[in-house]
Amino acid sequence: MKEEYQAICRAAMADPAGRGLAGHTRQLPPLEELAQSLAGAKGVVLISGFPVRTQWGVVGETDGPSGIAWLAGALTGLDIPVRIYTGQNCLDQIEAARQVAAPRAELKLLPHRGGEAFARAQLEEFGPSHLISLERPGRSADGVCYNSKGISIEDLVADAESLFLEAGRRGVYTIGVGDGGNELGMGGARSLVEEYVRHGKKICARQKADATLVAGVSNWWGWGLCGALSLAAGRDLMPSGEDEKRLLEAVLAAGGADGETARADGTVDAMPLSVHLEVLEQIRRAALGKIG
Repeated sequence: MKEEYQAICRAAMADPAGRGLAGHTRQLPPLEELAQSLAGAKGVVLISGFPVRTQWGVVGETDGPSGIAWLAGALTGLDIPVRIYTGQNCLDQIEAARQVAAPRAELKLLPHRGGEAFARAQLEEFGPSHLISLERPGRSADGVCYNSKGISIEDLVADAESLFLEAGRRGVYTIGVGDGGNELGMGGARSLVEEYVRHGKKICARQKADATLVAGVSNWWGWGLCGALSLAAGRDLMPSGEDEKRLLEAVLAAGGADGETARADGTVDAMPLSVHLEVLEQIRRAALGKIG
């Protein structure tokens, strides 16, 4: 794998907060192959939105909307059809991000019931070649969705698992992105999750994706995939720091909150914006240095 792709991996997998999972993931994913595959996609399903309880209600957290929306923007920038799926309690935050980053992408609402029939109908109609789940709760071995504290959020989560599983049965290539192991598609990292993540044995998602992308913060792999697509396509498909500031402001204005602190003070996963912008800049340098 070329050095620029390796540099993107190292940036997206950094663990500045010492959360554990990314810091103990030694093997880099085959990012160059993933980028070439995505660049030739005939349609991509994107799933995101992680609900968090706050003083003002249940809303989507600030990790997820940015990564999924900028990725949707990069894919639609290559004229690849994109559908984003989320739950009702994350809809406002995902829609705010979509309007900033990917206005050409469709946004669909996941059901709480009838998920299997919904999944079959959606995939039959859309016919995607790829599915990427980024920072979306995944059911654990006991069939329950948990947050990072080991608390059930099952009553808050619409059914994304049926869409993920039906896609796999149809031969759609699946990618799971997460930073805590409790996210949809992260079952492939179970051994690391159980060893290094608090409550790991309890919360680890049971679904395995074809490719697992472990992140320091899930948004970072959304940006990382934008960078990889930029390299594969030979053009700039990346957000700037100012773009990201604007998107985060829109997500907060739509009621979003930090998933770790349940506050709306501009942090993402309890880290200030400056930390995230530095990671974004590292990915931009790795990706765009070869494009010019």
